[in-house]
Amino acid sequence: MTDDLPPKQMHQEQVNELLNRGASLLERGQGKEAIAHLERARRLDAGNVAVLINLGGAYILAGRHKDAVAPLEAARDREPDNAMIWINLGAAYLGNPVLAGDEAQMQAIRAFQRAIELNPVAPNVHYNLGLIFLDRGDEELAEAAFRNALEVNPYDRDARRWLEKLGAAPGAPEEEE
Repeated sequence: MTDDLPPKQMHQEQVNELLNRGASLLERGQGKEAIAHLERARRLDAGNVAVLINLGGAYILAGRHKDAVAPLEAARDREPDNAMIWINLGAAYLGNPVLAGDEAQMQAIRAFQRAIELNPVAPNVHYNLGLIFLDRGDEELAEAAFRNALEVNPYDRDARRWLEKLGAAPGAPEEEE
Protein backbone atom coordinates (compact mmCIF):
# COMPACT_ATOMS: atom_id res chain seq x y z
CA MET A 1 0.00 0.00 0.00
CA THR A 2 2.69 2.51 0.93
CA ASP A 3 4.34 1.90 -2.46
CA ASP A 4 1.38 3.71 -4.06
CA LEU A 5 2.05 6.88 -2.05
CA PRO A 6 3.95 9.85 -3.46
CA PRO A 7 7.61 9.91 -2.33
CA LYS A 8 7.13 12.88 0.02
CA GLN A 9 4.17 11.24 1.78
CA MET A 10 6.01 7.91 1.96
CA HIS A 11 8.99 9.73 3.47
CA GLN A 12 6.74 11.36 6.10
CA GLU A 13 5.18 7.99 6.92
CA GLN A 14 8.67 6.57 7.54
CA VAL A 15 9.43 9.47 9.89
CA ASN A 16 6.14 8.97 11.73
CA GLU A 17 6.70 5.23 12.05
CA LEU A 18 10.20 5.73 13.47
CA LEU A 19 8.94 8.48 15.78
CA ASN A 20 6.12 6.26 17.05
CA ARG A 21 8.51 3.36 17.68
CA GLY A 22 10.90 5.63 19.54
CA ALA A 23 8.14 7.25 21.59
CA SER A 24 6.73 3.83 22.48
CA LEU A 25 10.13 2.70 23.73
CA LEU A 26 10.49 5.93 25.73
CA GLU A 27 7.12 5.32 27.39
CA ARG A 28 8.49 1.97 28.56
CA GLY A 29 11.64 3.61 29.93
CA GLN A 30 13.86 2.23 27.16
CA GLY A 31 15.77 5.38 26.19
CA LYS A 32 18.83 3.59 24.82
CA GLU A 33 16.69 1.46 22.52
CA ALA A 34 14.70 4.50 21.35
CA ILE A 35 17.77 6.45 20.24
CA ALA A 36 18.43 4.43 17.05
CA HIS A 37 14.85 4.88 15.79
CA LEU A 38 14.76 8.57 16.64
CA GLU A 39 18.19 9.26 15.10
CA ARG A 40 16.98 7.63 11.86
CA ALA A 41 13.85 9.80 12.00
CA ARG A 42 16.02 12.89 12.53
CA ARG A 43 18.18 12.00 9.51
CA LEU A 44 14.99 11.84 7.42
CA ASP A 45 13.46 15.04 8.86
CA ALA A 46 15.96 17.15 10.79
CA GLY A 47 13.41 19.87 11.55
CA ASN A 48 10.68 17.68 13.03
CA VAL A 49 10.18 19.10 16.53
CA ALA A 50 8.46 15.98 17.88
CA VAL A 51 11.42 13.88 16.74
CA LEU A 52 13.89 16.34 18.28
CA ILE A 53 12.07 16.45 21.64
CA ASN A 54 11.78 12.67 21.83
CA LEU A 55 15.40 12.20 20.79
CA GLY A 56 16.52 14.63 23.49
CA GLY A 57 14.36 12.78 26.01
CA ALA A 58 15.84 9.44 24.93
CA TYR A 59 19.38 10.74 25.42
CA ILE A 60 18.46 12.08 28.87
CA LEU A 61 16.84 8.79 29.86
CA ALA A 62 19.95 6.97 28.65
CA GLY A 63 22.15 9.22 30.80
CA ARG A 64 23.66 10.94 27.75
CA HIS A 65 22.71 14.47 28.77
CA LYS A 66 25.31 16.25 26.63
CA ASP A 67 24.04 14.45 23.52
CA ALA A 68 20.51 15.68 24.33
CA VAL A 69 21.47 19.35 24.13
CA ALA A 70 21.86 19.71 20.32
CA PRO A 71 18.48 18.22 19.32
CA LEU A 72 16.70 20.08 22.12
CA GLU A 73 18.32 23.40 21.20
CA ALA A 74 17.30 22.79 17.57
CA ALA A 75 13.72 22.16 18.77
CA ARG A 76 13.87 25.29 20.94
CA ASP A 77 14.96 27.36 17.95
CA ARG A 78 11.90 26.14 16.02
CA GLU A 79 9.39 26.36 18.90
CA PRO A 80 10.72 28.77 21.54
CA ASP A 81 7.38 28.85 23.38
CA ASN A 82 7.17 25.10 23.95
CA ALA A 83 7.49 24.48 27.70
CA MET A 84 8.32 20.78 27.25
CA ILE A 85 11.42 21.68 25.27
CA TRP A 86 12.62 24.00 28.05
CA ILE A 87 11.95 21.35 30.71
CA ASN A 88 14.01 18.80 28.79
CA LEU A 89 16.71 21.39 28.12
CA GLY A 90 16.92 22.08 31.85
CA ALA A 91 17.48 18.39 32.50
CA ALA A 92 20.01 18.14 29.67
CA TYR A 93 21.98 21.18 30.82
CA LEU A 94 22.01 19.96 34.42
CA GLY A 95 23.09 16.43 33.60
CA ASN A 96 23.92 14.43 36.71
CA PRO A 97 22.88 16.81 39.52
CA VAL A 98 25.60 15.47 41.83
CA LEU A 99 28.30 16.36 39.31
CA ALA A 100 26.77 19.57 37.93
CA GLY A 101 28.97 22.62 38.21
CA ASP A 102 27.94 26.25 38.53
CA GLU A 103 27.57 26.89 34.79
CA ALA A 104 25.44 23.77 34.23
CA GLN A 105 23.25 24.69 37.20
CA MET A 106 22.74 28.24 35.92
CA GLN A 107 21.83 27.00 32.43
CA ALA A 108 19.35 24.56 33.97
CA ILE A 109 17.87 27.25 36.22
CA ARG A 110 17.32 29.57 33.24
CA ALA A 111 15.72 26.77 31.19
CA PHE A 112 13.45 25.68 34.05
CA GLN A 113 12.44 29.29 34.75
CA ARG A 114 11.54 29.75 31.08
CA ALA A 115 9.45 26.57 31.24
CA ILE A 116 7.58 27.99 34.24
CA GLU A 117 7.00 31.29 32.42
CA LEU A 118 5.37 29.30 29.62
CA ASN A 119 3.55 26.83 31.87
CA PRO A 120 3.39 27.79 35.56
CA VAL A 121 2.00 24.37 36.49
CA ALA A 122 4.56 22.31 34.59
CA PRO A 123 5.04 19.12 36.63
CA ASN A 124 8.22 18.70 38.70
CA VAL A 125 9.90 21.88 37.44
CA HIS A 126 9.53 23.83 40.71
CA TYR A 127 10.77 20.78 42.63
CA ASN A 128 13.83 20.45 40.36
CA LEU A 129 14.60 24.13 40.86
CA GLY A 130 14.35 23.61 44.62
CA LEU A 131 16.93 20.84 44.46
CA ILE A 132 19.32 23.00 42.45
CA PHE A 133 18.90 25.93 44.85
CA LEU A 134 19.56 23.59 47.78
CA ASP A 135 22.73 22.36 46.13
CA ARG A 136 23.80 25.98 45.60
CA GLY A 137 23.20 26.72 49.30
CA ASP A 138 20.28 29.10 48.72
CA GLU A 139 17.72 27.78 51.19
CA GLU A 140 15.40 30.77 50.73
CA LEU A 141 15.00 30.16 46.99
CA ALA A 142 14.81 26.41 47.60
CA GLU A 143 11.99 26.90 50.10
CA ALA A 144 10.08 29.12 47.65
CA ALA A 145 10.52 26.56 44.87
CA PHE A 146 9.31 23.69 47.08
CA ARG A 147 6.28 25.77 48.13
CA ASN A 148 5.52 26.39 44.45
CA ALA A 149 5.88 22.66 43.82
CA LEU A 150 3.22 22.02 46.46
CA GLU A 151 0.93 24.61 44.86
CA VAL A 152 1.22 22.74 41.57
CA ASN A 153 0.86 19.34 43.23
CA PRO A 154 -0.34 19.35 46.85
CA TYR A 155 0.49 15.62 47.04
CA ASP A 156 4.21 16.10 46.27
CA ARG A 157 5.64 14.25 49.28
CA ASP A 158 9.23 15.00 48.32
CA ALA A 159 8.66 18.77 48.22
CA ARG A 160 6.80 18.54 51.55
CA ARG A 161 9.68 16.54 53.06
CA TRP A 162 12.24 19.11 51.92
CA LEU A 163 10.20 21.93 53.41
CA GLU A 164 10.13 20.06 56.70
CA LYS A 165 13.91 19.50 56.56
CA LEU A 166 14.35 23.22 55.94
CA GLY A 167 12.27 23.91 59.03
CA ALA A 168 9.49 25.49 57.00
CA ALA A 169 5.87 24.55 57.48
CA PRO A 170 4.81 22.74 54.32
CA GLY A 171 1.76 24.95 53.92
CA ALA A 172 -0.84 22.39 54.89
CA PRO A 173 -3.94 23.93 56.42
CA GLU A 174 -3.59 24.23 60.17
CA GLU A 175 -6.33 22.88 62.38
CA GLU A 176 -8.27 25.25 64.63
CA GLU A 177 -7.90 24.67 68.37
